[in-house]
Amino acid sequence: MGDRANIIVVRKNGTHELYRTGWAVGIDLDLLDGPASLLAMLPELRQDGWWLDDTMAQGGILLDLGRKVLLFFAWEGPTTELRHRAATFALIRAAWPGWEVRWLYDGPAELREYLGLDTDYVRSPDPDLSPAPLLAPDDEDLAGPDPGGVVITIGTKRCHVASDAFDHPVREGAALLNRLMHAPRHKICRMHVNSGIHLDPQHRRMGWWSLYSSPHAYQVPDMWPGWRVEFWQDNWRQHARASDRFSPAPLDTPEEATAAVIAQAEERRPISSGNP
Repeated sequence: MGDRANIIVVRKNGTHELYRTGWAVGIDLDLLDGPASLLAMLPELRQDGWWLDDTMAQGGILLDLGRKVLLFFAWEGPTTELRHRAATFALIRAAWPGWEVRWLYDGPAELREYLGLDTDYVRSPDPDLSPAPLLAPDDEDLAGPDPGGVVITIGTKRCHVASDAFDHPVREGAALLNRLMHAPRHKICRMHVNSGIHLDPQHRRMGWWSLYSSPHAYQVPDMWPGWRVEFWQDNWRQHARASDRFSPAPLDTPEEATAAVIAQAEERRPISSGNP
């Protein structure tokens, strides 16, 4: 299957084991049953020596059994959805009592960094960016309750939306402003996107957030020389405070979101247990 992820288990003696799965989309749902259930799925997935790089890894998990640390990231799944992220994290933490649970914004590089391994090993050798298309308000990619996408606001007057299926627009640096000059405009973005950028060209300030991992997430300031760059991690509300052009529609109640995530997990169990 094409949706791949690495899973790393760090044993109590400090040694680690590498596994690879073919069911990365929704891999965050596999954490809802706790560590014992996840470990029981792994024996047939052992993969010595092959780490997926940061363009191939659509998800990743690290369990440190000695320190009780759980690290993970995903490109798709309820943790990357505005409506369901908080409920999913609450369910995971409840299933992993006593564990430190952390999301990784730079994907497989952070997994290797945790182990003290060379992060360049998982950096894609292709330096060329794939600019994300800029979408019109009626684009079919923006339909549905969780369309994803990257909302880009400029000051308090302009709003654009980019696809999230390509390189994150934040990696384009200030050249992004030129691309936005003739891009389709949105009056107010009320969609449940999963990433955003706010630009203040007058003061050369930029802030961004993301619910999914993005290669080189912590090197973004280097891509915007002369700008003050803030990484808001998953705090989309900071973007909403910075520009009234981004005002997501009301989210589900915690009870509704929790029920939806549990239902997704129930549908997934036969898939993840039967497809290595």
